[in-house]
Amino acid sequence: MGDVPLRLVVVGDELAAGAGDPKGLGWTGRVAARTHPPTPLTLLTLAVPGESTTALGARWEDEVARRVDPAADTRLVIALGRADADAGLSLARSRLNLANVLDVAEQRRLPTFVVGPPPGRQADGEKLAELSGAFADVATRRRVPYVDTFTPLAAHEQWLADLAQGDGLLPRQAGYGLIAWLVLHAGWHGWLGLPDDAA
Repeated sequence: MGDVPLRLVVVGDELAAGAGDPKGLGWTGRVAARTHPPTPLTLLTLAVPGESTTALGARWEDEVARRVDPAADTRLVIALGRADADAGLSLARSRLNLANVLDVAEQRRLPTFVVGPPPGRQADGEKLAELSGAFADVATRRRVPYVDTFTPLAAHEQWLADLAQGDGLLPRQAGYGLIAWLVLHAGWHGWLGLPDDAA
């Protein structure tokens, strides 16, 4: 990373923006607060509620390009939500959408980190498990770090209780804290070239 400032650009849906968190931090704010590079850190969250990977794929490049600073170490965080399952997209389409984003990011020399969709409605559990697995495969094939938030949270008592306190879809403080913990312990600091003990 050197001596240049660190700029993290996060694209995703309402979960990336911390919707439902009374503290307004979401998981991105909590992760940023636990990230201590030797140079200034700027976190830019570009969220569109209910966004599928098709919609994300259509907008991300233009929006991120506006925020790339040649004088900074700019990195891309893709925060995938559950909208593909709601929209009825096929797994093949979801895979292709993410693959296209990752391939363009590589061409643009944007280091990328992917955070998968967390559990939501119990009825969507099987679809979201398959979706998370498909996203993980696409990222792994491209040697891009992927955080599976679905598997460890699907039966997590604190996560389920947190969802139940709200609308059943958006986590609150505890739930966002759990996602942040998963991100911080899934190669986040290594991806940034920082020591793990910075967590």
